[in-house]
Amino acid sequence: MTEPHLLIIWHSRTGASEAMARAAARGAGDRAQLMAAQDVSPENILSAGGYLFVCPENLASMSGMMKEMFDRCYYRVLGKIEGRSFATIIAAGSDGEGAQAQIDRIAKGWRLKRVADPVIVNMEAQTPEEILARKTVPEERLEECAALGEALAEGLAMGVF
Repeated sequence: MTEPHLLIIWHSRTGASEAMARAAARGAGDRAQLMAAQDVSPENILSAGGYLFVCPENLASMSGMMKEMFDRCYYRVLGKIEGRSFATIIAAGSDGEGAQAQIDRIAKGWRLKRVADPVIVNMEAQTPEEILARKTVPEERLEECAALGEALAEGLAMGVF
């Protein structure tokens, strides 16, 4: 990819976050790179022009694999990606605010610039069985994710952010 591309980093336990990340990648087309959090290296982060972080909220926090990706990459890119754009999509069982706050704090440390409102998809899973079950994201929410991916990729391509 020659122009700054969108790096979509995702982790999913029950399928919701993966479905939303794939929808965003579909919207962004060939201007995005979709990567599972466990496969992301600092070099991937350095080569991207902007980021979309997609993960579930687990126990009022971002998922462990997403946190591990940030832990592994944080200091190796610190001071090298300032001003780049980012957005988030959170799959939540209730409010998603804990995971959102954690990612915002990390992005602030990296001096990233939020360019879209957070997308939090409440799956309303409250019992152990509902929480552990495979999720199906409503089509209108997947379309919202696709539109976000398209807008982020287009903004990067146009140099808007």
